[in-house]
Amino acid sequence: MLTALLNSLHRRFGRRCLVLAAGPWSHPLLDDHPDVERVWSLPRHAPMALSPVTWQALRAVRASRPGPVYVCEYQPRQVRRIRRLLSWGGISPQRCVYITEELAGARGHWVERLLQFARLSPRGIPGASYPPPPGDPVSAPRLAVSQAELAALDGWLAQRSWAGRSLVLIQPGNFRTMSRRRERWAQNQADDKAWPQAYWAALLQQVSAALPDALLILCGAPAEGPMLEEIRRSAGCAQAVVAELPLRRLLALCERAHSMISIDTGPAHAAAACGLPLLVMYGAESPAEWLPRSASGSAVVALGGPPRSHRVDELSVAEVFAAWHALVSGLPSGPSR
Repeated sequence: MLTALLNSLHRRFGRRCLVLAAGPWSHPLLDDHPDVERVWSLPRHAPMALSPVTWQALRAVRASRPGPVYVCEYQPRQVRRIRRLLSWGGISPQRCVYITEELAGARGHWVERLLQFARLSPRGIPGASYPPPPGDPVSAPRLAVSQAELAALDGWLAQRSWAGRSLVLIQPGNFRTMSRRRERWAQNQADDKAWPQAYWAALLQQVSAALPDALLILCGAPAEGPMLEEIRRSAGCAQAVVAELPLRRLLALCERAHSMISIDTGPAHAAAACGLPLLVMYGAESPAEWLPRSASGSAVVALGGPPRSHRVDELSVAEVFAAWHALVSGLPSGPSR
């Protein structure tokens, strides 16, 4: 969702953004993005001061003065770390604006909050000199997949004898299923986004009956491979396969696929940004704040979330299948959208 903010800042200030992010997703997602000049991936939990990347990023930010610095982090502990980081780098507080300070009481969808944030200015930068750009802002994330990546995907599908088939992507996992503490989350039933494996297996059976020529691809990171394989075995469905995917291949698959059924998680947002028709299952988070958005107008349907439910396992197989079936009833069932 931050790509909507990046686009607005690029248009307003006339320069592509320098992005200081945390986590391995940042480079494959943003390296070639049209609104991004350069990306640095900083350690989120390890000491930042010990990372050479930290000091490279700070030098670049300092050299960009008097340009503004927009801090989008909202976790208090991480905001404190960022304040120390900018102070170490000699970045003037007059250049900085924090979403936690300026929009502390804001509600509504996160894309709208980020666009509102992009219209603000740090104290040291006269906002009147940089008015919001004319025209409507891009109110949805945008991601692009190159023709080379699509060609590589076609080769990958052909190697597996999956080419020419309608592809339905299934995303059962979320950040907790990739965590080193995932067993503890499961034992304590603390993961509100977890849907029982038996439910996933039953859903696969119903989707395969509805689209008998389709391939059902269980998507996830390598850490989720055993969980995905267990779902596939439980389903006993010849159409179901497991794919442990790097991010760029997932994006290419989203360009080619028929539809997706996903937990409320990052890949669902990427799928919507690529224009893939999508059903998202919610636990404790509200779709009013977190529903993925599609810049192309492709369908995005939410199921669950407050006040309807507060855990994904409160959703039945029947209602998930019915919601997906209604979503795709008007879509062509061929090998590409």
